[in-house]
Amino acid sequence: MAPHIEIRDLTMAYGSFVIQRDINFIVNRGDIFVVMGGNGCGKTTLMRALTGLQEPTKGTVLYNGEDFWHAEPEDQERLKRQLGIMFQGGALWSSLTLAENVALPLNEFTELSRGLLGEIVSYKLALVGLSGFEDFYPAELSGGMKKRAGLARAIALDPDILIIDEPSSGLDPLTARRLDDLILELRDSLGTTIVVVTHEIASILGIGSNSIFLDAETQTMIPTGNPKMALSHGNDKVRHFLSRGEV
Repeated sequence: MAPHIEIRDLTMAYGSFVIQRDINFIVNRGDIFVVMGGNGCGKTTLMRALTGLQEPTKGTVLYNGEDFWHAEPEDQERLKRQLGIMFQGGALWSSLTLAENVALPLNEFTELSRGLLGEIVSYKLALVGLSGFEDFYPAELSGGMKKRAGLARAIALDPDILIIDEPSSGLDPLTARRLDDLILELRDSLGTTIVVVTHEIASILGIGSNSIFLDAETQTMIPTGNPKMALSHGNDKVRHFLSRGEV
């Protein structure tokens, strides 16, 4: 069986300025795969290449063995339907209620009845601990609740793959821990493969089953495996990063 996600020989650049080169890794089904690194190393640019938002300068992304960046447009759209994306700030529409925000992809890609759609929206919000908040607007929520609402919308279409950008950024440690626990629960209950893009050490060590480190200095990746193992036995740069410079 082909890997759930495979990155082959990926180079990302803006004009002649190379962000990262020679990126190669595999994400297996059920992984919580962490893409880590410091600010400006190219994490978000890699996420854009994974989600079809920015074509790489070289190389490609394969989903279940299908080559996304060399596929026909209609096949690219079909492959995108396998993805759920949680953006860093939640990216909720401020003029819509939580129910309306979560319903957006369902309205766009399904023909469900209004009653069934409402049931699904309530169920997704309940999965992330927001049952009863259907009629709230984003401005009425805390930062952690906005993150969870963004996660509810990301799983609205039951994606096979969930890609999460900086889930814990800007949250207090306790709220961040609860969100990490929620990500683990969703992986276990829904069987979703998850890619997390983050520089938050607690999240990396708390939920990652496999990982890579994007090194801004060499402009390429360092394969790191399980982050907990990398902390004690990994590459010196990775250990330095994971230990907050104490190693």
